[in-house]
Amino acid sequence: MRKVSLYEPDLSGNELPYVVDCLTSTWISSNGEYIGKFERAFADFVGSAHAVAVCNGTVALHLALSALDLGPGDEIIVPTFTYIASVNMIALRGATPVFADCNKDTWVIGRADVERLITPRTRAIMAVHLYGGVCDLAELRALADERGLLLIEDASEALGCSWSGRHAGTWGACGTFSFYGNKTITTGEGGMVVTNDAALADRLRLLRNQGQHSARRYWHVELGFNYRMTNIAAAIGLAQMERLPGLLQRKRAIAARYRERLQQHDVQFQARPAAVESGEWLFTVLLPDHLDRDAVMAHLGECGIESRPTFYCAHHMPMYETRYALPKSEEISRRGISLPSHPLLSDDDVDEVCNRLISAIGQYTAGQAARVRFA
Repeated sequence: MRKVSLYEPDLSGNELPYVVDCLTSTWISSNGEYIGKFERAFADFVGSAHAVAVCNGTVALHLALSALDLGPGDEIIVPTFTYIASVNMIALRGATPVFADCNKDTWVIGRADVERLITPRTRAIMAVHLYGGVCDLAELRALADERGLLLIEDASEALGCSWSGRHAGTWGACGTFSFYGNKTITTGEGGMVVTNDAALADRLRLLRNQGQHSARRYWHVELGFNYRMTNIAAAIGLAQMERLPGLLQRKRAIAARYRERLQQHDVQFQARPAAVESGEWLFTVLLPDHLDRDAVMAHLGECGIESRPTFYCAHHMPMYETRYALPKSEEISRRGISLPSHPLLSDDDVDEVCNRLISAIGQYTAGQAARVRFA
């Protein structure tokens, strides 16, 4: 049986020779030429003045919130439908996450979702771009400006995504990206904070490096962190950046094939407004409401096809549990399934995933798991 993985990194470029160069030069830690090269290449691609590399996408969020002095007494509006790191980093700063419902079609927050939640304690809006979808950044930026709020973008899944021709992550005070192994480009673990604010970029670099003064070694002027990226990770990232246009082209072709094959089979796609160009990070659909998602995923697994559920809502987590309902997010969380999306997939692989999913949708109804036999 051929296994179709949910995600595999494509490391077929200069990743190996660049890493070997790090090893032979002995520059393997957080100093070395690849860090600056990677930061410059990334900033140029997204159209940001500054990029600050860090050791993973979660600390990128924490560093951004820290550099913006967000903390106790502050409320930050964040979608409940997101990976938990978005919310955890707000809580770890001592601020209060205020959960917004999402748009039922785009699966991300919009102005109306956010505006009703603003209080005198609100300091920031965290826009999270999910699965290749992009928030309406023009509206959120306008709202933030009108109400004197910070706009922060969690663009961990949004490399190659833009709104009205402007890359996601560059609309607010800062944006953060992740380079985990399943992201569009990877450094194994890694992250980036981008900003157009030179003073903020300087503070991000200061805090990244234990608060050490840039011109006075071992003199620490502020409480900081060791959030530095290694030269080896940056070498991999630079090699990935060299091939990013081709990786995005293939991912968009895979997503288009999924949409073409599945459009007549009672699944709901994430909407793409006209202003959005998507990087199509992880192709995700909502199954028909009557289906048991876990049974469908189990069937795909038996066929050698890896899939995963969409994120659980943060307001259902034990540490954040609230009594109110956010129905649109809850429905997407319950019905969503992510399908194999990496650029090494062949068209035959995509067709196999579609055929197996179509078969399951056609034969399975809730409550029949013990009786159904999948084709």
